Amino acid sequence: MLNEAFAKGDSVCHHLDPRLRVVFATLFSFLLAVSKSFPAMSAGLVLAFTMLALSKIPVREAARRMAVINGFNLVLFLLLPVTFEGTTLFSIGPVDFTREGIILASQITLKSNAILLIFIAFVSTMTIATLGHVLNRLRVPEKIVYLLLIAYRYVIVLEQEYLRLLTAIKVRDFTPGTNLHTYRTYAYLFGMLLVRASARADRVYQSMLCRGFEGKFHCIHRFSFSRFDSIGSVVLCLLLILLGYLEWLNPLMQHLATAS
Repeated sequence: MLNEAFAKGDSVCHHLDPRLRVVFATLFSFLLAVSKSFPAMSAGLVLAFTMLALSKIPVREAARRMAVINGFNLVLFLLLPVTFEGTTLFSIGPVDFTREGIILASQITLKSNAILLIFIAFVSTMTIATLGHVLNRLRVPEKIVYLLLIAYRYVIVLEQEYLRLLTAIKVRDFTPGTNLHTYRTYAYLFGMLLVRASARADRVYQSMLCRGFEGKFHCIHRFSFSRFDSIGSVVLCLLLILLGYLEWLNPLMQHLATAS
């Protein structure tokens, strides 16, 4: 399920300090999310593709992950121009397509692809355990960090439990269909999964108490900020400043020039 396919590698992104990667990806996402300027959003998308290339992640694998979000974006392109009020750009029969709706769908598409790509390049290139340590070092509330690490550890266990239950009903010659027996069987399946998950959670908690757990995970991993990370942080900060310039300063200067 969660195989951390990109966690191992020898790219520039893999060698950057994980804390720097998480901070940059977060700031980049927030900056792009509030952007309204097409030059800023286009530059962000180009930057995200550049980082993906530097991470040496196979384009096919990245495209598979982008297919889901772009399927949603395609639906937006079909719905927003029709439902969003504004100036009619063109019409197909009785259906009017507005300019504002097309612009909004384009903005969402550019932003979502850029943010997804930057997280693929910077965050998916580390293990979940490393991500948990990074969040702990960045002073994220400990309960959130614990929830992330434990959920990652046991979601795979729950998947295995689900596959065992599914195998059990298949060897009993269960054939799914659109009938009451099928619905009842799947209800029993998920009910049993919840019961086993609850029992497993109780056993895990008891085993943690037996090992001296007192509500706190002690992180023994230490990060080191190298000269390469210092250079990388300067470059990434300049890139964020460039995006901010394209979003706010450049449109402001154009407005002042027009007014004068």
